[in-house]
Amino acid sequence: MNFIGIGGRVVPADKAVISVMDHGFMYGLGLFETFRTYNGVPSMLLRHLDRLAQGCESLGFHYKPDIYKLQNHISELLAASNLAEAYIRYTLTAGEGDLGLPSGDYESPQEIIYVKSLPEMPDSLYTGGRPLRLLNTRRNTPEGSIRLKSLHYMNNILAKRELAGCWKPGAGAVEGLLLTAEGYISEGIVSNLFFVKDGLLYTPAIQTGILPGITRSCVLEAAGELGLTCEEGLYTWEQLLQADEIFTTNSIQELVPVNALYDTDNKPKIVGTGKCGDLTAMLLQAYREKARNLA
Repeated sequence: MNFIGIGGRVVPADKAVISVMDHGFMYGLGLFETFRTYNGVPSMLLRHLDRLAQGCESLGFHYKPDIYKLQNHISELLAASNLAEAYIRYTLTAGEGDLGLPSGDYESPQEIIYVKSLPEMPDSLYTGGRPLRLLNTRRNTPEGSIRLKSLHYMNNILAKRELAGCWKPGAGAVEGLLLTAEGYISEGIVSNLFFVKDGLLYTPAIQTGILPGITRSCVLEAAGELGLTCEEGLYTWEQLLQADEIFTTNSIQELVPVNALYDTDNKPKIVGTGKCGDLTAMLLQAYREKARNLA
C-alpha cells in the first residue's frame, strides 16, 4: 500500500498521519465501509454511504456524504496506486477531542481511504467452496440497537485468533462462525450467513446482533426477484447441520459456498454434495449482475 487518501488528499502512506488526540484512536470512535470495484467503479457505493451516514448520526458525527466527490477521490487514489481493481476501506474517525469521554457532537470527522489489490479468489472457491468452523468465541452485543461497522473490532480479532489456533496451517481457506450468547448462529468473522433447506432460504435475523451487511441485503433482494422464499430468524447449530446448502457473504468475496461444517472438536460434516449448490450458484450469478450495475 503506497498511497493513502486522507482529508481529501492523496499522500504517500508513510506521510499519512492523524492526531494522537483523535477520538477514533483514543476511544475507538469511528466507522468504516469496505467495498470493491468492478471495472474500476466502486460497487454499491451509495448503499455503503447510506449505512455510514446512519451510523454517523447515532454517534454525533457531522457528516454528509458526497458520492461524486468520493468517487473522484477514489479514482485519484487508484490511479496513484496503479490499480484498476481494488479492495477499498473508507474510514471516518471522530476527529480531535479532549481527554475524557465525550458527550457532544463531532464537527470535523477525519476521512481516511485505504486501497489495495483485490485478494486472489480462484474460481475453485466458488465451485468447491470452503469449510465453516464453529468457534467458542461468542458474538458480543451491538454498540446500540443495531451493530455498527465500527472501529471496535476486538471481538472479531479474538475470533480470528481462535480460528488461527485451531485450523492447521496449509489446510486451506476457512471461515469461523460465531454463536450469540444465547447459542443461536449469528455470522462469520467477516461475513454474513445464509443456508438452504428444502428449497427455502434462511438467514439469521438482525436481532441476533449481526452486522446488517450490504451484500446480505442485496442477496435478499435478489432472492425475492428470483421468486425464492427467505426467512430471517433465530437458528441453532443443529439446524445448520441439516442444511442442504450454506454460503457466506461479504462485499469483497461476494457469495462463498460452504462445503463442510466443523464443530469445536474439528469433527467435519459435509454440506450437501460438498460443493456449490444449485441455489447458491443461481444467487451468486444474480448478485454479481446487481453488484456490477449498482453504484
